[in-house]
Amino acid sequence: MVIRGYLAGHAAREYAAGKRVLCGVELPEGLKENGRFPAPIITPTTKADNGEHDMDISRQDIITKGIVTEEDYTVLEKYTRDLFEKGTEIAASRGLILVDTKYEFGRTKDGRIVLIDEIHTPDSSRYFYADTYEQSQNRNEPQKQLSKEFVRQWLIANGFQGQEGQQIPEMTEEYVESVSERYIELYENIIGEKFGKADIKNIQQRIEKNVVDFLQQR
Repeated sequence: MVIRGYLAGHAAREYAAGKRVLCGVELPEGLKENGRFPAPIITPTTKADNGEHDMDISRQDIITKGIVTEEDYTVLEKYTRDLFEKGTEIAASRGLILVDTKYEFGRTKDGRIVLIDEIHTPDSSRYFYADTYEQSQNRNEPQKQLSKEFVRQWLIANGFQGQEGQQIPEMTEEYVESVSERYIELYENIIGEKFGKADIKNIQQRIEKNVVDFLQQR
């Protein structure tokens, strides 16, 4: 479930290409890239198999194709809006704007719909700085983004869009370092703490132990 408060990223590219309906949601004329929507919109995607791209899908298609029932979709939509509202509040308290984000849901054995995977990280979310937002918009300048979008833009600029047969460009050490710095910057803004030195020892063993420990608590 993707929810967007602003016309950015994929939505902005689709809008610039002339599309005025995104995932069944009608978009008004005259929107400006990175401009705020009158109200947040939900633009769901499919969950693709390995190596394939998620695809835009509408609420109606989800229900018609039986991916989930209308009753379940209503629950997903409520959870999505509630999470986005809370995430927006937290971001605002840190001087940030939560632009858009993605939530993934699953179902427990007893049928409950639950939130899964990470939320509000650069992997699934896009942030702008609140204090420079209006100024950048008024000057038609790009917003500084705290997300993985700048990596995607770098790949596109270097001829890679995930198409079959395309060669993945190699990043320089300097660019990799800049990516790390951007992620650390977001961590420190959201968490409100300095980023400590990461423990990179025994990663696989630590992941396995944490997963097993969690599962044993269920």
